[in-house]
Amino acid sequence: MPNIRHTPAAPTHTLALAAGERIEAHRHDNHQIVYAGSGVLAVTTDAGTWFAPGTRAIWVPAGTVHAHRAYGHLDLHTLGLPDGDNPLRLDAPTVLAVSPLLRELILAYTRDPTDPSPARRRMRAVLLDQLRASPHEPVQLPTPTDPRLAAVCALLHTDPADPSTLAEFGARTHTGERTLSRLFRSEFGMTFPQWRTQLRLYHALKMLADDLPVTAVAHRCGWSSTSAFIDVFRRAYGYTPGTHNRRGQRPPAGPTGAWPSGA
Repeated sequence: MPNIRHTPAAPTHTLALAAGERIEAHRHDNHQIVYAGSGVLAVTTDAGTWFAPGTRAIWVPAGTVHAHRAYGHLDLHTLGLPDGDNPLRLDAPTVLAVSPLLRELILAYTRDPTDPSPARRRMRAVLLDQLRASPHEPVQLPTPTDPRLAAVCALLHTDPADPSTLAEFGARTHTGERTLSRLFRSEFGMTFPQWRTQLRLYHALKMLADDLPVTAVAHRCGWSSTSAFIDVFRRAYGYTPGTHNRRGQRPPAGPTGAWPSGA
Protein backbone atom coordinates (compact mmCIF):
# COMPACT_ATOMS: atom_id res chain seq x y z
CA MET A 1 0.00 0.00 0.00
CA PRO A 2 1.76 3.21 -1.14
CA ASN A 3 1.57 6.63 0.55
CA ILE A 4 0.90 5.27 4.01
CA ARG A 5 -0.29 7.94 6.41
CA HIS A 6 0.75 7.72 10.07
CA THR A 7 -1.72 9.00 12.64
CA PRO A 8 -0.24 8.10 16.04
CA ALA A 9 -3.46 8.28 18.07
CA ALA A 10 -6.34 6.21 16.71
CA PRO A 11 -9.32 8.56 16.91
CA THR A 12 -12.53 7.94 18.79
CA HIS A 13 -15.27 9.59 16.76
CA THR A 14 -18.06 9.17 14.22
CA LEU A 15 -17.66 9.87 10.52
CA ALA A 16 -20.15 9.74 7.63
CA LEU A 17 -18.85 8.24 4.38
CA ALA A 18 -20.73 8.21 1.07
CA ALA A 19 -21.16 4.96 -0.85
CA GLY A 20 -17.84 4.02 -2.42
CA GLU A 21 -15.83 6.53 -0.38
CA ARG A 22 -12.46 5.37 0.92
CA ILE A 23 -10.04 6.17 3.70
CA GLU A 24 -6.69 5.36 2.17
CA ALA A 25 -3.91 3.29 3.75
CA HIS A 26 -2.83 4.50 7.17
CA ARG A 27 -1.67 3.20 10.53
CA HIS A 28 -1.99 4.10 14.20
CA ASP A 29 0.19 3.51 17.25
CA ASN A 30 -3.00 2.57 19.10
CA HIS A 31 -5.49 -0.26 18.70
CA GLN A 32 -8.83 0.56 17.12
CA ILE A 33 -12.36 -0.82 16.95
CA VAL A 34 -14.22 0.17 13.77
CA TYR A 35 -17.96 -0.28 13.42
CA ALA A 36 -20.60 0.45 10.75
CA GLY A 37 -23.69 2.05 12.28
CA SER A 38 -25.22 1.83 8.81
CA GLY A 39 -23.95 0.49 5.50
CA VAL A 40 -21.18 -2.09 5.18
CA LEU A 41 -17.57 -1.54 6.19
CA ALA A 42 -14.58 -3.20 4.51
CA VAL A 43 -11.13 -3.01 6.08
CA THR A 44 -8.23 -4.05 3.85
CA THR A 45 -4.63 -4.89 4.77
CA ASP A 46 -1.88 -6.68 2.87
CA ALA A 47 -3.23 -9.92 4.33
CA GLY A 48 -6.78 -9.57 3.05
CA THR A 49 -10.13 -7.86 3.50
CA TRP A 50 -12.37 -8.00 6.56
CA PHE A 51 -15.96 -6.92 6.12
CA ALA A 52 -18.77 -6.14 8.53
CA PRO A 53 -22.41 -5.05 8.53
CA GLY A 54 -24.05 -3.69 11.67
CA THR A 55 -23.92 -6.97 13.58
CA ARG A 56 -20.13 -7.05 13.38
CA ALA A 57 -17.19 -4.82 14.33
CA ILE A 58 -13.55 -5.06 13.27
CA TRP A 59 -10.58 -5.04 15.62
CA VAL A 60 -7.49 -3.39 14.09
CA PRO A 61 -4.31 -3.88 16.17
CA ALA A 62 -1.81 -1.09 16.72
CA GLY A 63 0.63 -0.62 13.85
CA THR A 64 -1.53 -2.41 11.26
CA VAL A 65 -1.54 -0.65 7.89
CA HIS A 66 -5.15 -0.62 6.78
CA ALA A 67 -7.66 1.14 4.53
CA HIS A 68 -11.43 1.55 4.78
CA ARG A 69 -14.12 1.43 2.13
CA ALA A 70 -17.82 2.21 2.46
CA TYR A 71 -20.55 0.21 0.76
CA GLY A 72 -23.81 2.08 0.93
CA HIS A 73 -24.00 5.17 3.14
CA LEU A 74 -21.64 4.37 6.01
CA ASP A 75 -21.88 5.80 9.51
CA LEU A 76 -18.39 4.90 10.68
CA HIS A 77 -17.76 4.71 14.43
CA THR A 78 -14.16 4.30 15.58
CA LEU A 79 -12.86 3.68 19.07
CA GLY A 80 -9.15 4.09 19.85
CA LEU A 81 -7.46 2.13 22.64
CA PRO A 82 -3.90 2.69 23.92
CA ASP A 83 -1.30 0.17 22.79
CA GLY A 84 -1.07 -1.25 26.31
CA ASP A 85 -4.85 -1.66 26.57
CA ASN A 86 -5.64 -4.78 24.55
CA PRO A 87 -8.76 -6.33 26.09
CA LEU A 88 -8.98 -8.96 23.33
CA ARG A 89 -5.33 -10.07 23.37
CA LEU A 90 -5.40 -10.10 19.56
CA ASP A 91 -2.47 -9.20 17.30
CA ALA A 92 -4.26 -9.51 13.93
CA PRO A 93 -7.41 -7.91 12.48
CA THR A 94 -10.47 -9.79 13.68
CA VAL A 95 -14.22 -9.53 13.13
CA LEU A 96 -16.28 -9.51 16.32
CA ALA A 97 -19.96 -10.25 16.84
CA VAL A 98 -21.82 -7.15 18.06
CA SER A 99 -24.76 -7.70 20.37
CA PRO A 100 -27.54 -5.07 20.63
CA LEU A 101 -26.02 -3.90 23.93
CA LEU A 102 -22.50 -3.57 22.51
CA ARG A 103 -23.89 -1.68 19.51
CA GLU A 104 -25.57 0.89 21.74
CA LEU A 105 -22.41 1.26 23.83
CA ILE A 106 -20.27 1.90 20.74
CA LEU A 107 -22.74 4.45 19.37
CA ALA A 108 -23.02 6.28 22.68
CA TYR A 109 -19.30 6.25 23.48
CA THR A 110 -18.21 7.57 20.08
CA ARG A 111 -20.93 10.24 19.94
CA ASP A 112 -19.09 12.70 22.25
CA PRO A 113 -15.40 11.77 22.52
CA THR A 114 -14.55 14.90 24.56
CA ASP A 115 -16.92 14.07 27.41
CA PRO A 116 -14.76 13.60 30.58
CA SER A 117 -17.61 12.59 32.88
CA PRO A 118 -17.50 9.66 35.33
CA ALA A 119 -20.54 8.23 33.53
CA ARG A 120 -18.52 8.01 30.32
CA ARG A 121 -15.67 6.25 32.14
CA ARG A 122 -18.15 3.72 33.51
CA MET A 123 -19.57 3.29 30.01
CA ARG A 124 -16.07 2.57 28.71
CA ALA A 125 -15.53 -0.13 31.35
CA VAL A 126 -18.79 -1.87 30.37
CA LEU A 127 -17.93 -1.52 26.67
CA LEU A 128 -14.56 -3.21 27.19
CA ASP A 129 -16.24 -6.01 29.16
CA GLN A 130 -18.64 -6.55 26.26
CA LEU A 131 -15.77 -6.60 23.77
CA ARG A 132 -14.01 -9.30 25.78
CA ALA A 133 -17.14 -11.43 25.63
CA SER A 134 -17.71 -10.94 21.88
CA PRO A 135 -17.31 -14.10 19.77
CA HIS A 136 -14.81 -13.91 16.92
CA GLU A 137 -16.28 -14.34 13.44
CA PRO A 138 -14.39 -15.78 10.40
CA VAL A 139 -15.52 -13.01 8.05
CA GLN A 140 -12.42 -12.41 5.97
CA LEU A 141 -11.28 -12.72 2.38
CA PRO A 142 -7.55 -13.51 2.60
CA THR A 143 -5.22 -12.23 -0.10
CA PRO A 144 -3.70 -15.17 -2.03
CA THR A 145 0.07 -15.22 -2.47
CA ASP A 146 0.40 -18.20 -4.81
CA PRO A 147 -0.29 -17.05 -8.41
CA ARG A 148 -2.20 -20.27 -9.19
CA LEU A 149 -4.57 -19.63 -6.30
CA ALA A 150 -4.80 -15.94 -7.18
CA ALA A 151 -5.92 -16.83 -10.71
CA VAL A 152 -8.86 -18.87 -9.43
CA CYS A 153 -9.82 -16.21 -6.88
CA ALA A 154 -9.78 -13.54 -9.58
CA LEU A 155 -12.19 -15.54 -11.73
CA LEU A 156 -14.71 -15.80 -8.91
CA HIS A 157 -14.33 -12.18 -7.88
CA THR A 158 -15.25 -11.28 -11.45
CA ASP A 159 -18.26 -13.61 -11.44
CA PRO A 160 -19.22 -14.88 -7.96
CA ALA A 161 -22.12 -16.83 -9.52
CA ASP A 162 -19.77 -19.02 -11.59
CA PRO A 163 -20.82 -22.59 -10.70
CA SER A 164 -17.61 -24.25 -11.92
CA THR A 165 -16.08 -27.00 -9.81
CA LEU A 166 -12.55 -26.74 -8.49
CA ALA A 167 -11.45 -29.21 -11.16
CA GLU A 168 -12.97 -26.98 -13.85
CA PHE A 169 -11.27 -23.91 -12.44
CA GLY A 170 -8.04 -25.92 -12.40
CA ALA A 171 -8.42 -26.72 -16.08
CA ARG A 172 -8.98 -23.04 -16.88
CA THR A 173 -5.90 -21.98 -14.89
CA HIS A 174 -3.72 -24.98 -15.82
CA THR A 175 -3.47 -26.23 -12.23
CA GLY A 176 -4.44 -29.60 -10.80
CA GLU A 177 -7.49 -29.90 -8.58
CA ARG A 178 -5.50 -31.46 -5.75
CA THR A 179 -2.95 -28.66 -5.89
CA LEU A 180 -5.66 -26.02 -5.69
CA SER A 181 -7.41 -27.84 -2.86
CA ARG A 182 -4.14 -27.95 -0.93
CA LEU A 183 -3.51 -24.25 -1.58
CA PHE A 184 -6.94 -23.24 -0.29
CA ARG A 185 -6.29 -25.10 2.94
CA SER A 186 -2.67 -24.02 3.41
CA GLU A 187 -3.09 -20.33 2.51
CA PHE A 188 -6.65 -19.65 3.67
CA GLY A 189 -7.25 -22.33 6.29
CA MET A 190 -10.52 -23.33 4.61
CA THR A 191 -11.88 -25.48 1.83
CA PHE A 192 -12.80 -24.16 -1.60
CA PRO A 193 -16.58 -24.35 -0.88
CA GLN A 194 -16.10 -22.46 2.39
CA TRP A 195 -14.07 -19.75 0.67
CA ARG A 196 -16.57 -19.45 -2.17
CA THR A 197 -19.43 -19.01 0.31
CA GLN A 198 -17.46 -16.29 2.08
CA LEU A 199 -16.76 -14.56 -1.25
CA ARG A 200 -20.41 -14.71 -2.25
CA LEU A 201 -21.55 -13.27 1.07
CA TYR A 202 -19.04 -10.45 0.68
CA HIS A 203 -20.40 -9.57 -2.75
CA ALA A 204 -23.97 -9.97 -1.45
CA LEU A 205 -23.34 -7.41 1.29
CA LYS A 206 -22.02 -4.93 -1.28
CA MET A 207 -25.01 -5.44 -3.58
CA LEU A 208 -27.52 -5.13 -0.76
CA ALA A 209 -25.83 -1.88 0.32
CA ASP A 210 -26.50 -0.63 -3.24
CA ASP A 211 -30.22 -1.43 -2.78
CA LEU A 212 -30.37 -4.36 -5.19
CA PRO A 213 -33.40 -6.61 -4.60
CA VAL A 214 -32.76 -9.77 -2.61
CA THR A 215 -33.78 -12.01 -5.52
CA ALA A 216 -31.33 -10.27 -7.86
CA VAL A 217 -28.52 -10.54 -5.29
CA ALA A 218 -29.18 -14.27 -4.81
CA HIS A 219 -29.00 -14.82 -8.58
CA ARG A 220 -25.89 -12.67 -9.15
CA CYS A 221 -24.03 -14.33 -6.30
CA GLY A 222 -24.76 -17.88 -7.40
CA TRP A 223 -27.33 -19.28 -4.97
CA SER A 224 -29.69 -21.88 -6.40
CA SER A 225 -32.73 -20.08 -4.96
CA THR A 226 -33.62 -16.95 -3.05
CA SER A 227 -34.63 -19.03 -0.03
CA ALA A 228 -31.23 -20.75 0.02
CA PHE A 229 -29.52 -17.34 -0.03
CA ILE A 230 -31.72 -16.03 2.77
CA ASP A 231 -30.94 -19.06 4.93
CA VAL A 232 -27.15 -18.82 4.46
CA PHE A 233 -27.17 -15.05 5.00
CA ARG A 234 -29.26 -15.30 8.16
CA ARG A 235 -27.01 -17.99 9.63
CA ALA A 236 -23.93 -15.88 8.85
CA TYR A 237 -25.14 -12.49 10.11
CA GLY A 238 -28.11 -13.09 12.39
CA TYR A 239 -30.69 -11.26 10.28
CA THR A 240 -32.26 -11.66 6.84
CA PRO A 241 -31.01 -9.85 3.72
CA GLY A 242 -34.42 -8.22 3.29
CA THR A 243 -33.88 -6.25 6.51
CA HIS A 244 -30.28 -5.33 5.69
CA ASN A 245 -30.89 -1.70 4.70
CA ARG A 246 -33.55 -1.21 7.38
CA ARG A 247 -31.30 -2.06 10.28
CA GLY A 248 -29.46 1.27 10.42
CA GLN A 249 -30.97 2.26 13.76
CA ARG A 250 -30.91 -1.11 15.49
CA PRO A 251 -30.02 -4.53 14.07
CA PRO A 252 -32.41 -7.30 15.03
CA ALA A 253 -31.30 -9.42 17.93
CA GLY A 254 -30.47 -12.98 17.05
CA PRO A 255 -27.85 -15.72 17.29
CA THR A 256 -24.42 -15.04 15.92
CA GLY A 257 -24.72 -18.26 13.95
CA ALA A 258 -22.09 -20.69 12.79
CA TRP A 259 -20.27 -20.03 9.56
CA PRO A 260 -21.88 -22.12 6.79
CA SER A 261 -19.65 -24.85 5.44
CA GLY A 262 -20.33 -24.46 1.73
CA ALA A 263 -22.14 -22.62 -1.04
